Amino acid sequence: MVKEGATRFLLLLLVAVSLQGCYSFTGASIPQHIKTIAIPVFEDRSGAGIAQFRSEFTRGLVDKIEAQSSLRFTPSMASADALLEGAITSFSDVPSQLSSKTERARTNRITLAVQVTMTDRVKKKLFFTQTFVGFADYYAGNYVAQLEAIRYSQVQVIDEIFDRVVSGW
Repeated sequence: MVKEGATRFLLLLLVAVSLQGCYSFTGASIPQHIKTIAIPVFEDRSGAGIAQFRSEFTRGLVDKIEAQSSLRFTPSMASADALLEGAITSFSDVPSQLSSKTERARTNRITLAVQVTMTDRVKKKLFFTQTFVGFADYYAGNYVAQLEAIRYSQVQVIDEIFDRVVSGW
């Protein structure tokens, strides 16, 4: 009985290992002619005075694209095969949960909206224009938690933009 169970386990393990590389995403490859991408520092159009996060956000997006795709970043828009431009269009930090006793905010919600446009500079066509939104809650009055919520919101948006860039073909 034990030998039969071990044999089944080994057979299942062998099948699982042999099928491991068989799955792939269709449409997730970047066109052959797109090898480089330029990403200028995103603008801050939110009116919320968060200009200090523009460079951090843009650097995070560049790092993700370079680390997880075949695209290579170039600082020259003139020589880039693709151009990814964007602007932070909205940033809010508002109460999301009130205390029943004091009617004061227990948690606040950071919401970040970013408008992005990607253009194929080789074929001179627009790939997409889209708004991406990220959000996170934090305990009110906790500055460190607030910064973490901002970073988490940025990561959500960066991940969504990345997914759109590499799978939107």
